[in-house]
Amino acid sequence: MQSVESKILASVKKRGRGVAFTARTFTHYGDSAVVRKALDNLAKRGTFIRVARGIYCYPKIDTELGLGVIYPTFDEVAMCIARRDRMLIAPAGDYALNKLGLSTQVPMNAVYLTNGESRKVAIRNGRSIIFKHSAPKNFAFESPFAQLVSIALRDIGQDKLTTDQLAALKRILLQQPRISDMDLKLMPVWVKKVITEQYE
Repeated sequence: MQSVESKILASVKKRGRGVAFTARTFTHYGDSAVVRKALDNLAKRGTFIRVARGIYCYPKIDTELGLGVIYPTFDEVAMCIARRDRMLIAPAGDYALNKLGLSTQVPMNAVYLTNGESRKVAIRNGRSIIFKHSAPKNFAFESPFAQLVSIALRDIGQDKLTTDQLAALKRILLQQPRISDMDLKLMPVWVKKVITEQYE
């Protein structure tokens, strides 16, 4: 009979390298304590890496450029946490600006709005993922792109958009499907005005 460790490893290998996962992913192989112990053993042997508390990865290894282990992105780790804790998340702050293309600054930490509890999750090299509890309306968007635009502009602030940012925003908006009227109604009036002006 296969051990829990063997079953977990076989399952992860089918998914391929680079996927982040938690013990909850494998509870059908045994109770949570047994699964956590199996993951811990696989991490100690170097088969998996622990990217955050309770979050593991079967790492990608770059051999062409000699970069070694390629760690999961902020989004991959954050989405793994969101699935485990059954919560909604949305990028915010400097991380949202970078994802949207309104800033070239790559933040050390990633901030996400959530309908769950506020907390900070340490990952690697002193980096963290910060979850900030937010109002339900921020998770009512049909389009993730519209959600990202709304949160990013709100974080910049009214009348603080630079001409370079407005030009970049126009290019970004015209490269994506037009934001629906329904999603525009969820945005602050000034954000909606900025966006509709870029379509003119």
